[in-house]
Amino acid sequence: MAGAVSALFLLDIKGRVLVWRDYRGDVSAKQAERFFTKLIEKDGDAQSQDPVVYDNGVSYLFIQHSNVYLMTASRQNCNAASLLFFLHRVVDVFKHYFEELEEESLRDNFVVVYELLDEMMDFGYPQYTEANILSEFIKTDAYRMEVTQRPPMAVTNAVSWRSEGIQYKKNEVFLDVVEHVNILVNSNGQIIRSDVVGALKMRTYLSGMPECKLGLNDRILLEAQGRSTKGKAIDLDDIKFHQLNTQVKPLIWVEAQVERHSRSRVEILVKARSQFKERSTATNVEIELPVSSDASNPDVRTSMGSASYVPEDEALIWKIRSFPGGKEYMLRAEFTLPSITAEEATPERKAPIRVKFEIPYFTVSGIQVRYLKIIEKSGYHALPWVRYITMAGEYELRLI
Repeated sequence: MAGAVSALFLLDIKGRVLVWRDYRGDVSAKQAERFFTKLIEKDGDAQSQDPVVYDNGVSYLFIQHSNVYLMTASRQNCNAASLLFFLHRVVDVFKHYFEELEEESLRDNFVVVYELLDEMMDFGYPQYTEANILSEFIKTDAYRMEVTQRPPMAVTNAVSWRSEGIQYKKNEVFLDVVEHVNILVNSNGQIIRSDVVGALKMRTYLSGMPECKLGLNDRILLEAQGRSTKGKAIDLDDIKFHQLNTQVKPLIWVEAQVERHSRSRVEILVKARSQFKERSTATNVEIELPVSSDASNPDVRTSMGSASYVPEDEALIWKIRSFPGGKEYMLRAEFTLPSITAEEATPERKAPIRVKFEIPYFTVSGIQVRYLKIIEKSGYHALPWVRYITMAGEYELRLI
C-alpha cells in the first residue's frame, strides 16, 4: 500500500500559507517555509521544475495554478504520480465551486475549502475527487469569482488600449513613485491610525510595442536571487500592482494648546515639528487649525511662513512653503470672543487639525526602483526617468 500524505498546503506566490490541513500530525506549518526555501534554492520557475522537493525526511510534491501553490508533505514513501494527479483534481474541484482558483477565491471561501479538503482526503489517503459527487453533500454556498473571458495575447497579438504604428522622435518613460501618508491622532495624542498607501504611476512615450521590465527592492525576491538585502529591501505585501501598504510614524507632528485668558479672549499656541531626516524638505505645507465660530479680530504671529483667518471655514490656515527635516516652527494666535454668551450654549464641534504637505525625492516605505528597462525589437534607446514623492493623505490630529 502506498504511503499516506501528512498534510496538504495551499500557499500564495511568495510561499505564505493560505490554508493547510494536517492529516497525520507528523509535520507542522513550518514545513511550508522549508519547502519554499528549497524551491528557491533550485533557482528556477516553478512550472519548469520537477514537481518533487525532498528535505530532511519530508517529501514535497507540488503544482502551481495561477498565483497559488498546491503542495503535499509526507514522511512516507508515496506514489508521486498518484498525488500529482490528486492535486490537479483538487484544482478542478475548486474551480467547480469558485469559478476560478486564485488566492482571492481561497480567502473568500475558507469554510468551503476546509470542508472539501476533509472530504477529498482522509488520514492522508485520497478519497472523493469528483466535483459532481462532492456537490451532492457539500452544499455550502461559495463565493464565485467573475471571470472575464479574453482571447489569449498569442492569438490577437494586440491590446485594446494601444494602436499599432506608434512612433515618437524621443523615446522616454516617466515613472512616479507616489505615497500618501494617512495619520489619525486622538485627543490624548495617541496614534490610532498610521499607514501609507502607494502607487507607481507611469507615463510612456515609446515607439512600437516595447517590453518594460521594472525591478523593485522587494525583500523576498532579492533573497530568492541570493542578493544582499541589508537596509535596502522592504516587504511588499498584498501586491495587486496598484497598491502597497505599510505602517509609518507622523512625518509632521503638530501640538496645539488653547488658553482662555478671559471670557472675551482666547490664545492658541501651535508647534509644528518635522520628523524626517534633515536632507529632505517638505514643501507646500498647510496646517488647518479649527477656530471657534464666534471668534474675531485675529492677531497671528509665526516663526516661519504665513497664516490667514478663514471665517467661512472656521479655520486658521498656516502655510509654510519649505519645511526642512528636523525643524520646529511655532504659531501664536489671539482671538476676541463675545463677552456675553448664552447660559445653555451648545458645546462646539471639535474639528481636527488637518495637515497637507509634499516631500519630493522621499518615500516613507523605503521602496526603491532598482531598474527600469525598455526592450523593443528595433533596439532603440529609451530614457527612463524616476521620481519619488510623499504626500499627506487623510492626515488629522484631534488635539483641540
